[in-house]
Amino acid sequence: MTAFAGVRVVDVSQGLAGPMATMMLADFGAEVIKVEPPGGDRIAARPGYLTWNRGKSRTVLDLSSDADLASVADLVAAADVAVFDHAPGHLESLGLDAATLTARNPRLIHLWVPPYGVSGPWSHLPEHHAMLAGLTGTAFRQGSYAHQPIWHIMPMLHHGQAVMAAAAVGAALKDRHRTGLGQAVRVSGAHGNAEVAGPVGLLDAPGMMQGHPLGGSASYRLYQCADGEWLFLATLFPHFFERAVDALRLRERMMTAGPTVDPGRLIERVFAERPRAHWLKLLADHDVPAAPVSRRADWLRSGPMTDNGMRLTFDHPDLGTVEMPGVPIKLAETPGAVRGLMREAGPEDLKVFATPRPATPSPGGDARQPLAGVKVLDLGTVIAGAYASAILACFGADVVKVESAEGDPFRPFGPGFTNHNRGKRGLGLNLKDPEGRAAFLDMARTADVVVDNYRLGVRSRLGIDYATLRAVNPRIISASINAYGSTGAEAHLPGFDPLLQARSGMMAAQGGPGEEPVFHSVAINDVATAAVTAFGVIAALNARERTGLGQNVETCLAAQSALFQSGALTTWPGAPPPPEGERDCIGLTALERYYPCADGWITLAASTTTHAEALERVLGAEEWADRYPDVLNQPRRGDLAYEITELICERPRDALLAVLAEAGIPAAPVLDGDEARGEEWLWESGFFELRRHPLWGDMVASRTFAEFSRGGSGFERLDPGLGEHTVEVLRDYGFPIERVRKLAEARLIFRG
Repeated sequence: MTAFAGVRVVDVSQGLAGPMATMMLADFGAEVIKVEPPGGDRIAARPGYLTWNRGKSRTVLDLSSDADLASVADLVAAADVAVFDHAPGHLESLGLDAATLTARNPRLIHLWVPPYGVSGPWSHLPEHHAMLAGLTGTAFRQGSYAHQPIWHIMPMLHHGQAVMAAAAVGAALKDRHRTGLGQAVRVSGAHGNAEVAGPVGLLDAPGMMQGHPLGGSASYRLYQCADGEWLFLATLFPHFFERAVDALRLRERMMTAGPTVDPGRLIERVFAERPRAHWLKLLADHDVPAAPVSRRADWLRSGPMTDNGMRLTFDHPDLGTVEMPGVPIKLAETPGAVRGLMREAGPEDLKVFATPRPATPSPGGDARQPLAGVKVLDLGTVIAGAYASAILACFGADVVKVESAEGDPFRPFGPGFTNHNRGKRGLGLNLKDPEGRAAFLDMARTADVVVDNYRLGVRSRLGIDYATLRAVNPRIISASINAYGSTGAEAHLPGFDPLLQARSGMMAAQGGPGEEPVFHSVAINDVATAAVTAFGVIAALNARERTGLGQNVETCLAAQSALFQSGALTTWPGAPPPPEGERDCIGLTALERYYPCADGWITLAASTTTHAEALERVLGAEEWADRYPDVLNQPRRGDLAYEITELICERPRDALLAVLAEAGIPAAPVLDGDEARGEEWLWESGFFELRRHPLWGDMVASRTFAEFSRGGSGFERLDPGLGEHTVEVLRDYGFPIERVRKLAEARLIFRG
């Protein structure tokens, strides 16, 4: 049995976000039929297409044909889920909008994944990651040497949109078990950006400041060793840094150097004395988190990937052996599996959709957030575990953050902590004491979900492992996150996001061949793991609707380092190489890159010869075809790029964008953090909201990760204070006031 067995999905989307969302549903049992136009998916030539469309059947229908359009409507009438990525207004013109399709099929979940938003001047642009990163301020957030936007080689915002879309569909299906009714769900590119890159920031503070491409502090950055190889030192917290100081014998050097020495410079000199292998062994012997910077081409064949089933191979009739990442999360009782590469739909596939669902839904309940009533006990800290529960809170779950008196070590990080802990209530509880643990287990009796990101084995030592939880509540879903998976030689190691950036090849790919690696300013593996964990919990909740039982759910940062690089890691003999970056990467080619204007920057996304010819006319350039025969593949810093820079560098940005738009050339402004927070289309799209924090004052925050037509979504509150709601929570969980008093007297519960 699988979590979404029997769920019928019609996927009419192209590119990355929609297909990857339905890939995740297919991995967990949904029957997905992909509807493509006669010319095929616009990215069919890219390796990632094979991964994002695995497990599906494919049919070709032309939406400009009345007969084929009617066939699509008939498929959707018998479906549980329909997925579209068309520009605003286009679905209405085709009669494929949510109102029309749900009127015919009231049980339908209508998912719309527009590339940017639903309104404003940029909403009709074609899907393009660099334009989305530029419009949301994310391109200017990445650390760099020059003050410029950075072109992300990995399309992390599209991946975030995909996982949020899959999770939102799962939440709507969960709500349908209660009401019998479908609904419209919207997850835009802006929502994907909200999950991956925030932001939550102080109203009067600079927005999303750039950092350094090697890392922002001596204790958490890249270092080069004597053999020219790089490693990342991830001693984010003081006890880890103290171990590093002892391992590297820095204390004596610091005393000799004096109080004014820059510790980062000192550590640079130390690492430059010996080769990387020496330092990695020494740091490992002292239990100091560190990792080598490796190539992504080697990642799927590494121990963490093979030990956890994350490397899959399939035989393709034309391409040979295709290698791709596996299912990124494990559900013990209803596991996911990849059924094969996409195949052409046959009569049996179409027969699945031949019988419409019942036109009259079951008796419905009131409209509310899709996860309303789901009770979550959150043991997560720092980002991955804590953020997973925040996503569940955004979709309506009642999340209680359980902390010891020391609190989450991420609390001092201010707005960062707020972003990953919104929507929760706070409970102060000592789990290490037998009476405190007994209180937690009593709460687990009526809870639905427990989330943690402990190192492997900690759940068992605390006496709150899945077997123990299941003994008190067979319906409990226990979701646990670690760094390297639950099996293999590295499963016990501590992990931080940049260690997986380094190991998986993300840093080397962004830096480019022979250049310095780049530390991604966004904690990409953490936020990816949070999103996938939320999806896994929602999948398990759907499975429980049929089985009545909970289950153990596990994932790791390593799995998401493969998932969010799936386009680059999908390969076969002779496959086109994935793109690579450079120092302060500014684009892919001369026609797809960031350019400076007189008063700002633009993203130029001229990806076709038609675009190139139009750009030549708009700029009044001399005949490019004579000088640049392969105009679409000219280097990002070559002669053509220099020529374009000279032609536009003195032109006002907005006037230039208007001319480019009139000529049909995809382009958009690149906004820095402050500009993005003032951009009207982001406010109109419901991307931002203003909140007042009791400690930090006025804050600008992303409002939600998805929109639901039946009950909405969003955060009821910001982050809780340490133990802020302790008594309220215990009373809600049925604890008599006398027991609460005794727990307080024994100092097993507290309010910070």
